Formats: sequence, structure tokens, C-alpha cells
Amino acid sequence: MMQFSEIPPLHQIPPFSIPTMNKNQIHRARPWPGFPTSKGLGSFGDANCMEQLLVHCANAIESNDATLAQQILWVLNNIAPPDGDSNQRLTCAFLRALIVRAAKSGTCKMLAAMANAHCNLSIDIHTFSVIELASFVDLTPWHRFGFTAANAAILEAVEGYSVIHIVDLSLTHCMQIPTLIDAIASRLEGPPLVKLTVAGGATEDVPPMLDLSYEELGSKLINFARSRNVVLEFRAIPSTYADGFSSLIDQLRVQHLVYAESGEALVINCHMMLHYLPEETLSPLSNVNSNPYSFEPSSTQSLRTMFLKALRGLDPTVVVLVDEDADFTSNNLVCRLRAAFNYLWIPYDTVDTFLPQGSKQRQWYEADICWKIENVIAHEGLQRVERLEPKSRWVQRMRNAGFRGVSFGEEAISEVKTMLDEHAAGWGLKKEEDDLVLTWKGHNVVFATAWLPA
Repeated sequence: MMQFSEIPPLHQIPPFSIPTMNKNQIHRARPWPGFPTSKGLGSFGDANCMEQLLVHCANAIESNDATLAQQILWVLNNIAPPDGDSNQRLTCAFLRALIVRAAKSGTCKMLAAMANAHCNLSIDIHTFSVIELASFVDLTPWHRFGFTAANAAILEAVEGYSVIHIVDLSLTHCMQIPTLIDAIASRLEGPPLVKLTVAGGATEDVPPMLDLSYEELGSKLINFARSRNVVLEFRAIPSTYADGFSSLIDQLRVQHLVYAESGEALVINCHMMLHYLPEETLSPLSNVNSNPYSFEPSSTQSLRTMFLKALRGLDPTVVVLVDEDADFTSNNLVCRLRAAFNYLWIPYDTVDTFLPQGSKQRQWYEADICWKIENVIAHEGLQRVERLEPKSRWVQRMRNAGFRGVSFGEEAISEVKTMLDEHAAGWGLKKEEDDLVLTWKGHNVVFATAWLPA
């Protein structure tokens, strides 16, 4: 078996610096007809060929074929520089994730030794200030689409209520809320009392990261609301997606009778958060939490199913569910790799339209995508939290939990279109039954759905 010589960190590897082999070695071990030599690498530079190379590399690593894996890594390293075009940068991120997987699993000892001894594979995830994060999410419709659609649905559902309780389960640390407060403040019947509840620390290990506590964030939101003549009460309940936000559900259930009798509107706003809840592809539920919702769960129920049924038991005024329209749930590494590669090219492609190469924001943006790719490819079990499900599956989950979908009105659609006009021409909007879908060059990106108790 060949041995790797000492090499610099992956991002510093110059072309053809991974140890080469003589022609006989390459010929004997070619993984498929036409495996390229250094002279033929140019023909392997399109996205389809890069995907195939990644798939063959993943299979080689999983089967502990270090010689074959090394050959494919050599090719990938030379056709996918970290500062190349969008497909090259995407492929480079997957290459890095595969090396991390080899290092973590130990199944491919030679690659693991390379990663552990010689490669700086850590991702530099930026921790945002509130101002930075607000500007960051405004760069692209990725989050703004969901904010705009959800706020329109919420405003329609809570019309006439004098007290509105918003439970904000959001990946973006309440960045949606100021715009909602602005809209609420201008209601003809006057601003209501707004109660805002968040799951404190729910995504402290998932980017984007925030540089202040939820208590500090709450103070800023309260002051902002006051400047709009809105009274805001803020509460952060320590709760995590790992056990299905059981602490949050318990406290909401305790309050249920109180707000039901007083006529509060209860809004559940789920923005790119629910796909972090464990689901069926994990080990049995009892290994996560024996009884997170104070009733005996069926062994066939996932925390996602139980969480949605618990929400239905609260009889909310409206539930808004926004998430990314992809499927990363397969237990098979190659299936996940293909799904992620054919979805995550989109953020790499879009970033070229609004951020110059070398800018700090671009580094932050692509580091977050790299984190997602590593989680999908390099991790398993409870560590693999990026478990996206497509819209069709979430729609079925919501219906099974006792919700019925409601359509977004023409005003909501108009507001989303106006927002999209502020961004690159590749972004689009389509309506699928009751739901809205954000697209990039015709490909589904993010979906927005609104639900009422059936």
C-alpha cells in the first residue's frame, strides 16, 4: 500500500502536489475506463463529471480502498481549486468533507492519517453581530423569501387580535421579527401586545452564529418595538431540537388554557429549524429521550411527528413552516452526496451574483455552506443534524398531525415578488397548490407553507 508524503493544508495544495504514480500503477488501478491522467483533466471539469468523481471517491473510502481513493482525490484536487468557479468551489467543499469523513471513521486509515497529520480541515465559522447578521440575511432571498411570505400569512391570521403570542423557531435568531413588528405597528385597529417566545440556545452549534445572548437580543427587540409604539414581552426558554424542543412544548402546554380563555392569538413560526429535529432514520426514539412529551410514544413515531402533534394540541391560530426543499435523509452516503451536490450548487452559483471574490461576506457565506456539506457527508447518527426533507413530505406530515393548508393571498405573493425584484434575475417564485416556492434558475430552493388546525 502506498503512503502519503507530507503535504500542506488542503487549501494550500498547488496543482499536482498529491503524490503521483507511474503509468503502470495508474493503468492497473483505474476505477473506470477513461480515468484521466494529468493531461486529460480538462475534460473532467464539468459538474456531472465532478459529481461522478465524488461518488467514486465516497465508494472507495467506504470500501477502505485507499489506493483508489488517493487516485480520485488527486484528480479532484487538481480540477476543483477552492478559489475556482462555483462548481469547482462546490466540489472542493465535498472533497474536504470526504477527507473529514475518512478521518472520523478510521475506515480508510491512510486517508485518516493524512487528514489528522497534515490537513487543516477546520471551517472558520464567523460569529455575527446583530447588525452583521441582519445585513447578511438581506443579501439573498434565501431567508428573506420565508420572512416575507410568513409575515404576510401571520398578519392575515392575527387580524383583530389584541394580544399576539409568537413562538419563533428560527435559524436566523429573530431576524424576521423587526419587519413583522413594523407591519403590526401600522395596523388600523392599533398595535397589539406582542409576546415573543424563543428556544434559547436551540442552534448555538449551528451557523449562523450570533455574538450575544438571547437575553441581550430580547432587550434589543423590546427597544425596537418600543420605538414603533409596540409593547413587546420577550422570553427565551432553554430548549433544543435534539429532544424535539420538549421544554418549550411543556411550557406552552401549561399556558394553553390561559391564552385560550383570554383570546390570545398563538403563532408558531418555524423558519428552517424543524429539519434539525431527529426523525425516522435515527435509532429508536427511546435512545433520544424516553418520554419528551409526557406520553408514551410509539416506536414508529419520530420526534418530528410527535412535535407536530404536540403543536396541534396547542390549537394554534396559525403555523408557518418554511424550509429548504431538498432531501438529505438517506442512510446511504452516496444518495446523500448526490442529493446535496444537486442542491447545494445553488448557493455557490448565486453567491457569484452578489458578492465579489475575496470579500469577507463571501467567506462567511461559503463557510456556512461548507459546514452544511461536512455535516451531511462526514457525520452520522445524532451528529448528522442537516436532515432536510422535501416540501411534499412536510406537507404530508402536517396533514397527518391534524393541520390543513391555507393559501397565501395575492398581497403576500405581490410582496414576495417585490422583494425578489431587489435581487438577481435568476430568482423566481412559483405557486404549488397552497404553497409558495422560491426558485433559482427554475430549480426549487425554499418553500413556504401556512397551516390551520383542521
